[in-house]
Amino acid sequence: MSAIFGPAGTDDNFKALGYKNSLDIPEYVTKMGLDCFEYQCGRGVNIGEDKAKLLGEKAKEAGISLSLHAPYYISMSSVEEEKRLNSVNYILSSARAINAMGGNRIIVHTGSCGKITREHALELAKDTMKLAIKALDEEGLSEIHICPETMGKVNQLGTLYEVLELCKLDERLIPCIDFGHLNARDLGILKTKEDFDNIFTDIRNALGTDRLKTFHSHFSKIEYTTGGEKKHLTFEDTVFGPEYEPMLDLVVKYACSPTFICESAGTQAIDSKQMKDYYERVLL
Repeated sequence: MSAIFGPAGTDDNFKALGYKNSLDIPEYVTKMGLDCFEYQCGRGVNIGEDKAKLLGEKAKEAGISLSLHAPYYISMSSVEEEKRLNSVNYILSSARAINAMGGNRIIVHTGSCGKITREHALELAKDTMKLAIKALDEEGLSEIHICPETMGKVNQLGTLYEVLELCKLDERLIPCIDFGHLNARDLGILKTKEDFDNIFTDIRNALGTDRLKTFHSHFSKIEYTTGGEKKHLTFEDTVFGPEYEPMLDLVVKYACSPTFICESAGTQAIDSKQMKDYYERVLL
């Protein structure tokens, strides 16, 4: 097992090369020399079951692994019960879609803290997550992994600690470690290999070696302000971080095999290939 790399959604290069729709994704990902793709449902799960199955078949033939980003408006920590219950339904819809595609990971934003304490928000999110797990089990989708994501804005629920606490609820929960978000919310904290090593250590201590080795990840450089994340950048940026090299050095050191999804602004496939090339050089 080794790390796999791919883009979040289609980038500027996708149409430039003449590709037109989502069924072209597996061919494009293969052409770019990549291994995986994260289907974007941030604005809703709008792909039908038949199309999802066809995409999955094409991806399987191409050897491409698929994951799915659940709707952005999921709010597991809302003080309004209706919003939390709706969030369970959105997670269930996402799980049905990725199951039809033949994948098994959905990535979820957990919500914000609003006017309540972080501790209260986390407890609400835990309750919602339990309901989501129960809903997947009742639907026969217990093989689907929910991946709560670390978030980039200070007022959002999604510190590394909070994500790991959520993942302690069930061993099927896999953390989505967005290194760009963690760097942005703490105003550029990820600079040295030791800074990244602290994250790897925290994951292992909280969840064990197995989930450290198979964590999900988003990676991009992100501009930030005092409130955290402002906007995603490309790897050409030299002002904001983080850099991927020290992180990938640790992936090799700890023999991890994560899924890396690049979220660069418009160059996610190109930048993802850059990460993969570096990783393969370190492996030698």
